[in-house]
Amino acid sequence: MNEMDVRESTPGQSSDGEATRSAVLELTGITKTYGSVHALDGVDLSVGRGERVALIGPSGSGKSTLLNLACGLDEPTSGVVKVDGIALSVLDDDKRTRLRREKIGMVFQTFNLLPTLTALENVSLPLRLGGAGGRNAGKQAREMLEAVGLGPRAGHRPDALSGGERQRVAIARALVFQPPLLLADEPTGNLDSETGEEILSLLDDLNYDLGTTVVMVTHNQAATAHCQRVLTLRDGKIVDEAESAFLAGPGAGRGDLI
Repeated sequence: MNEMDVRESTPGQSSDGEATRSAVLELTGITKTYGSVHALDGVDLSVGRGERVALIGPSGSGKSTLLNLACGLDEPTSGVVKVDGIALSVLDDDKRTRLRREKIGMVFQTFNLLPTLTALENVSLPLRLGGAGGRNAGKQAREMLEAVGLGPRAGHRPDALSGGERQRVAIARALVFQPPLLLADEPTGNLDSETGEEILSLLDDLNYDLGTTVVMVTHNQAATAHCQRVLTLRDGKIVDEAESAFLAGPGAGRGDLI
């Protein structure tokens, strides 16, 4: 049994079955250069299981580069990236794709839904691509849509949904495998302030209910209030870290549909 098999058989569990606080995302000595430009310069970061972390900073500070490295879409010039204890550098392309599909959910400000598919079909697609049968994939997708408050809208295509509803579908799709890590790149960037707050509260609920670790890039100061740690990047370095007393509880963001 290889490392991927071992990690997948007991994700996030200690020998006595208790959930651990081990790091879900670890970056050690990370640099990323493009010619003479240092996008990241000696970044060390450890994010524990169940944490909510915000990354802020001016444009060009390295926030999006860090997310791309964290999900294995890009490779560091030097240093080590680990997701759920697995070093991405030891994986070939197929295994890295598998890890990204099963252990990392990704949410973007542009939603990235397929316009010809219904909400249910968009959410079930990753399961179908992973080999799940149509009935099982549909059942899991419907349950996740219920979890984000969109069960009654499962049969609607994206153009029949509001911006907030589309982002809820995107979140359901990202979490349908219940991965240990959710990476969110400006998840409220295309939403008005009220709708954005509802999406942030929904992420709080899912973090509480599923124990999903959330790492969020944002320019929205309101979003940082939903995170336990706020890291400021500048010129490719983490230059500041602040802690928040915010703690989510169950039901904080369910409310009415957007």
